Amino acid sequence: MPLSVVDREAFLAEAHIGGLAVEAGADRAPLTVPVWYDYLPGGEIRFLTNGDSVKARLIAKAGRFSMLVQRVSPTYRYVSVEGPVVRTGPTTLEDLTRIAARYLPPDAVPGYVQGSDLNALVTFRMRPERWLSADLGSLG
Repeated sequence: MPLSVVDREAFLAEAHIGGLAVEAGADRAPLTVPVWYDYLPGGEIRFLTNGDSVKARLIAKAGRFSMLVQRVSPTYRYVSVEGPVVRTGPTTLEDLTRIAARYLPPDAVPGYVQGSDLNALVTFRMRPERWLSADLGSLG
């Protein structure tokens, strides 16, 4: 059963690992990679990556990407979004800290941030246009 708008946005806002997919070119399947991301209901999806990465180059070329997040324990639930990149820019200390804090224990965040090269990172922002979602209920 599809999730309501409120439920799908709340689920996407939880700290899941995102499965990002972007067009990889002719005669290629899409590049699909795991990413840490940030999202607030009604807003844009943000994630950061090394600016020289294959993922960054492909997203810059395609101008859009899709992301899937899921929960595999009952109840099985997923949300998939697709949309255009609305902003790309250097990663700020705030962006890096906010995303790291979603995934790491609080005492690990400062070390992770200090060990990161902000000059090498770029932040992409995507505005969700198309959504697919479902809560398939208990699988057990």
